[in-house]
Formats: sequence, structure tokens, C-alpha cells
Amino acid sequence: MNFTVVIPTYNAGPMWQEAILAIKRQTLCPAKVVVIDSSSTDNTAQIALDSGFEVHIIDKANFDHGGTRSSALEFVDTEFVVFLTQDAVLNGVEDISQLLMVFQNELIGAVYGRQLPHFDANPLAKYARENSYGNESYITTLSDEYPKGFRKAFMSNSFAAYRLSVLNDVGGFPSKLILGEDSFVAARILTSGRAVAYVAEACVRHSHNYSVNEEFKRYFDIGVFHSTQSWMLDELGGVEGEGVKFALGQLRYMCSLSKFYYIPVTFFSSIAKYVGYRLGRNYHVFSLAQCRKFSMYKSYWS
Repeated sequence: MNFTVVIPTYNAGPMWQEAILAIKRQTLCPAKVVVIDSSSTDNTAQIALDSGFEVHIIDKANFDHGGTRSSALEFVDTEFVVFLTQDAVLNGVEDISQLLMVFQNELIGAVYGRQLPHFDANPLAKYARENSYGNESYITTLSDEYPKGFRKAFMSNSFAAYRLSVLNDVGGFPSKLILGEDSFVAARILTSGRAVAYVAEACVRHSHNYSVNEEFKRYFDIGVFHSTQSWMLDELGGVEGEGVKFALGQLRYMCSLSKFYYIPVTFFSSIAKYVGYRLGRNYHVFSLAQCRKFSMYKSYWS
């Protein structure tokens, strides 16, 4: 199967070499690996070059979640493109093969794989992965019952693949999104009458041990995304009740593990997410400086 791997990078750190080795171990090899590096100050770009990857350097200030990925497509001339992030480590040797196999169904325009927690993930990060990435694969269209609502457009470019012709047909990744470029494209694919898929057998290790403050900032950005892209909520349905369901599930998870000392952290994390999200949905009432302070992705407000 003819495909290219694209990875945006910036100061990838020690996990970068592990991620590269995992790509090289795959039974299905890409035509090439394209790295878009945002002027790293460490040896990220050099390690990629030494590994035989194609490296393109951009200014750090010009990085954009959607725009940078779309600009990378000019270096892609294969039928499919696989997106990874620098901190996502393929879990086995057939993960890419498993992911791309679903494209035998011509209706599918995009697919994402399962994310397992990193070995150093804390219980909160582990639950987040278990909640978001189940062990049941699916294919969905706009008319299918499952998943419901906004969840139908869930997608993650930490490990996702696209049929290039479909990605181009829906306009590629949009520039100037605070985050969610993957869900944006998935929604465009669904509303164009095509399907998206999830393959639970294709796995990467990818997680974050976010602090309460980081969760606030991340959910502020999610709120901004939902506010600026309200058409997605109109087309797919809202997200009401999902936060409460997640918070209660996380509390039950901590109790089942007897991690009772995480319960206060879980409580404050849930409050931070809710407040951050509500503020993000109403970001327009705040000054630019305030939005930048609240946000995890500060370059968006430049």
C-alpha cells in the first residue's frame, strides 16, 4: 500500500528516537517519512535526517495545527497519508498495516487508531485513554447510530490516516484553528457523505500527565474550538453531559484501583475542565491578553 508518514516536530526529546525505531520496525514501510520541524533548538531535525527522513524546517512562529499539516501535503504524492506526533510510539510491528487495511472500504476517507497510555502515565492519564479509545473498532457515517453526536467526528492526528484524494476534496486541514483540525476534517468527510473509522487493533502509546492548570488551559482551547466551529455542533450534535459522565467514570476508576489520594485531584481537575471549557466558549468577552493567558496554545492568539 502506497503511503507517506507526516510528523510535525519541535524539540522532540528522548522519546523521538524511540518513535523513529517503532516506525522502522513496521512490516509495512512508507514511501517516505516527512518531518516538518518548527526550528527545534535540540537535535530533533538532525536525528530525523540521520534516520533517512525528509526534513523541512519552518519558523516556530509559523506553526499552525491545521495549516502546517496542510502545507506538508505538498510533499505527499501517495494514495494515503499517515499522521503521527513526535510523542506517539507505535506499539507493535503491524500497527500501520492494521490502520490502513480499513481503506479497502472505498467509502472511508479517514481512520484513527487506538492510543494506549505511556508506561509512565498516571491514573488520570490512563483513564483518559481507556475512556476515549475503546477495544471495539467501528466504521461510521452521518446516518449511523454509533457514535452519537459530536463524538462521531472524534479523530486524533497522533495516529491517523487519510485517503489523500478525499482529504484534498474536503479542503485539507484548515489554517488558524486553535486545535481540532483532525475532528474538523472528519466532520467535513462525514458531511460529504463518506465514512470515518476507528481501528482498535492499530495502537500507539501516547498520553499526557496534565496538571490541573494544564487541564484548564486545554479545555479553554476546546471551548474556543467549539465556539469558532459551531457548525460542527449543529451538524453532529452537542457535547452536553459528556463532561459529567467522564468525571463520574474517572472517580469510579480511581476507587476501583484504590487510588483514593487521586480523588481530590480528580475533583479539581474536573472543575478546571468545566470552568476552562465554559470560559473558552465565551472567549470573545475576554481581551487578547487574557485569552493568551488562559490558553495552552498561545501562538494562536498572536
